[in-house]
Amino acid sequence: MTNENPLGSQPLPKLLRSFAVPSILAMLVSSLYNIVDQIFIGQGVGYLGNAATNIAYPLTTICLAIALLIGIGGAANFNLNLGAGRPEAARRVVAAAVTMMVTLGILYMVLVELFLPQLLRLFGGTDSVMPYAIQYTRITALGMPLLILTNAISNLVRADGSPRYSMTCMLLGAIINTILDPVFIFVCHWGVAGAAWATVIGQAASCAMAVAYLPRFRNIHLQREDFRPRPALWRRIASLGLSNSMNQIAITFVQIILNNSLTYYGAQSIYGSEIPLATSGIVIKINAILLGIIVGISQGTQPIISFNYGAGKYDRVCGIYRLAVRLSLIISAVGFVAFQLFPKQIVSLFGTGDHLYFEFAVKFMRTYLFMVVVNCVQLLSSNFFAAIGKPIRGLLLALTRQVFFLVPLLLILPRIWGLDGLLFAAPVADFIAFVTSALTMRAELRRLSAAKAPQPA
Repeated sequence: MTNENPLGSQPLPKLLRSFAVPSILAMLVSSLYNIVDQIFIGQGVGYLGNAATNIAYPLTTICLAIALLIGIGGAANFNLNLGAGRPEAARRVVAAAVTMMVTLGILYMVLVELFLPQLLRLFGGTDSVMPYAIQYTRITALGMPLLILTNAISNLVRADGSPRYSMTCMLLGAIINTILDPVFIFVCHWGVAGAAWATVIGQAASCAMAVAYLPRFRNIHLQREDFRPRPALWRRIASLGLSNSMNQIAITFVQIILNNSLTYYGAQSIYGSEIPLATSGIVIKINAILLGIIVGISQGTQPIISFNYGAGKYDRVCGIYRLAVRLSLIISAVGFVAFQLFPKQIVSLFGTGDHLYFEFAVKFMRTYLFMVVVNCVQLLSSNFFAAIGKPIRGLLLALTRQVFFLVPLLLILPRIWGLDGLLFAAPVADFIAFVTSALTMRAELRRLSAAKAPQPA
């Protein structure tokens, strides 16, 4: 199995290109769901509509956290078993992951629908924004199980050696969403509800295509009895997907704190509550495009790392990580230049506003995203440990930036510098997380290099 599978034999640059490019495109497409909604809502409804999608966004990040928990965890287990020559175990992992997706997806949708007003208030909703946010999220919640299935199955499809199919699943929904958004908002005059229905219809199409792959796996053949509940496998899947999932949960937690802090400290400034809330949503979703590329590279490396680690080919494990870091640093540097030189032009895509609106948006983007050039190291490193079956270390690294460093800074710095303190918290946390991740990975790569070195007689 190890000799025949290209994951263990093809040149690493070729493998990374074949797996990472479709994964990057899939992640960009996923980001476009929210970006496209934000652009059309900003043009058709105004900045209160943008603020509403920002308030609703934590529900989507939680949804993606569930998908990563199952998708990354299932894919890592799948590839580790294939690399070790255990195809039957790999088959059971896929089936267990699918039952897990369906169960958690439906449960999450029901909870969101039951407690929606309370959740949106918790996420920082103000009286003027809440009507838009409730109308938008009541509809998008219906598509959350579909979003979980699509994203989680896409990771398994990629792990099976079909990254282009995975990309096409996401692309199909994004195209449908992009076509329907202007029709529903500007032609049908449905406002934020139109954007929400466009999103759900696109998600349904993507989900249908993803589910259609299940009987077509290359390396396994799923059987009906494989789909019975297996709690032990659920725990194993969750353990390897936990670091990626917790990183998304941490992003959600940070966004909740940031939204409420922007509302509170913004009210004490010349900008008021709504301008910081609306512009921060734009900036964070713009940054999500860059993060989507990095996450795509990270997900593209996962099958390669897991398979070769399971096969004992540690030189290839180290090599693909180093290659991914170099590529990510170059891409992040391009993003940094764009954020620093063209912030107003980027924000202008999402609608118009007065002088104070653009003043704060430009300041927020330049300051909050000042250290994006090194963010990739922490993300790639946490995923690396999950891919080699060390979920606890991956989880700790995943939490460094968001929970251990950023949350305390978001609570402390505004007390000293007010609204500016919120902006400076992110680059400080980014730098500390980068140093922590670099030192941790240096030790791990040395360990793997020693493990592959020939032992003296």
